[in-house]
Formats: sequence, structure tokens, C-alpha cells
Amino acid sequence: QVLIWNLEVGEPVKMIDCHTDVILCLSFNTDGSLVATTCKDKRLRVLEPRSGRVLQEASCKNHRVNRVVFLGSTKRLLTTGVSRWNTRQIALWDQEDLSMPLIEEEIDGLSGLLFPFYDADTHMLYLAGKGDGNIRYYEISSEKPYLSYLMEFRSPAPQKGLGVMPKHGLDVSACEVFRFYKLITLKGLIEPISMIVPRRSETYQEDIYPMTPGTEPALTPDEWLSGVNRDPILMSLKEGYKRNSKIVFKAPVREKKSVVVNGIDLLENVPPRTENELLRVFFRQQDEIRRLKDELSQKDIRIRQLQLELKNFRNSPKNN
Repeated sequence: QVLIWNLEVGEPVKMIDCHTDVILCLSFNTDGSLVATTCKDKRLRVLEPRSGRVLQEASCKNHRVNRVVFLGSTKRLLTTGVSRWNTRQIALWDQEDLSMPLIEEEIDGLSGLLFPFYDADTHMLYLAGKGDGNIRYYEISSEKPYLSYLMEFRSPAPQKGLGVMPKHGLDVSACEVFRFYKLITLKGLIEPISMIVPRRSETYQEDIYPMTPGTEPALTPDEWLSGVNRDPILMSLKEGYKRNSKIVFKAPVREKKSVVVNGIDLLENVPPRTENELLRVFFRQQDEIRRLKDELSQKDIRIRQLQLELKNFRNSPKNN
């Protein structure tokens, strides 16, 4: 059974009892009008949460589903599970037609449960397996091939579970687009893992930070129970952007003194005290002379090239 609670009064207000076995996972869509569930009876269901009516149902014989997530406003569902050959697998579904998945893709032969995390702002899908140390990244698109593998984050410490930071808690000035909190059972630690886009962050990156669901609820519980559907209230993350101010250190200006002996300023040109110091200075000067000669030679070559280009330009038919 699924119980839907009104948190303002702390009481259950709806019960969905259409499942025949243990419910494994549940996911709401963006406006709260639909809910998707996976069940131990190997069925994927899309329900109307207020009435509990089953709108779509799939019998997953070739893909034993474990987890399900709505992919934002794309009208797509993604499930993780196990294939008939006991390999970990993901499947993409049309929420309005669950007769067969749009695509199925095998991941690997490990046995840990796959947790899907979807970022609707960047259309990125993250897959993390229980007992794994890596997190895979995919890009979701509305056209074939729908799912494109990008890369993966690797870590030697296995994870038992993962939590995520809401978008309004990310470090926008560092171009952070997602943050995991990884539970490491062997060490009893929670490790933050930041997904950062490698960009110069002097300005606010609007393309990776579109308007995103904020903290203000779009509906009251009574409005939702009465059948009202409404998209989340969006907010901009630009207010959280902090430009990194470059601190320039300036040493205090002191009056310059000089100690001149035989016409040589000893403070400007401290003579070597030992033979080894003298040799180091000598070889350093030799390297500097060699470097300057190389630079001079390169400049001579560049000058000759420019002279030749100028000559060709003047002799070209267009300039006659």
C-alpha cells in the first residue's frame, strides 16, 4: 500500500492499494498529477495519486525493475533493474505507453542496486550502484538515441547509499551543478561529491543554471486534494552567485638603501661567497644567455617571415 500524508496536520489522506506485492520504489512527476511505482510483482505502474487509478501498467519480464524516476517534463520514465541474464540494466519508457521500453541498455554484471538521479536543468542522468565506487553520467535527449553516455566518477571507497543537495544549496560561483552525499559504511563517513562544470566562473553561467524549482510550494494540501495541478514555482540561482574578488597584496614601500664598494652596490649584486655559489651563478648565467639567444633567433626567423609575407602582398595582382 501507498499512504499519502498531509504534513500540515500529520495525518494520512489517501491510500493506494492496487499493488499485489511489496512496493520497491515510488516517484512523483513535476506537477504532482502522476505517480510511478515499481513492485516486487515485476510490474511498472503509472497511477493517478488522488484516486489510485492505474493509468498505465507494464509487465517487465525481460527487465526486472527496481527503481523508477520521472525525467522532468519530458514525459519519460527511467527504470533500473536486472535483465534476464542477471546483468544490471536501465530502460527508458514513454509514460503514456508502457507496452514496451523505448530503449534498454545493459550496464555491467555487478549485483548492487542501481540508484538513478536526474537533473532536469541540465538533462543529466547519474547512475550510482550500491557497493560501487563510481557514478556514471548520461545525457537525456528527446530524440534518438535518447541516452548518451558521457563519463564516470571513480572512487576506491564503495557507497552504501547517496543523498543529493537541492539546487538552491549549490555553489554557483564554482559552477557546481550537482552534489552527492555519499555514505561510506566501511569508514562510517559521509563524503560530499561535487559535480563541477570546468568553466571560468567570473560571470554567472546562465546556460547551466536555468530557472529551477524553488522552496516555495505551488499548492496547498487542500488544493492538491481537490484536483489542482500546478508546476513548481521557479527561482533563479543568480542571487547565490558570489564573484571571487581577487586580493592583491602590496608590500610596504621602504626607503631604498645602498652599500657601494668599488663602484658596486652590494645590496643589488651580492657576490658569491663560495666556489660552489660562484659555479651556480655562472651556469645560471649561461642558461640565461642561451635562452636569450634562442629567443633572438626565433624573432629573426619571424621577422624574415613577415618581410616575405609583406613582399608577396605587395606583388600580388590585387594590389597592382
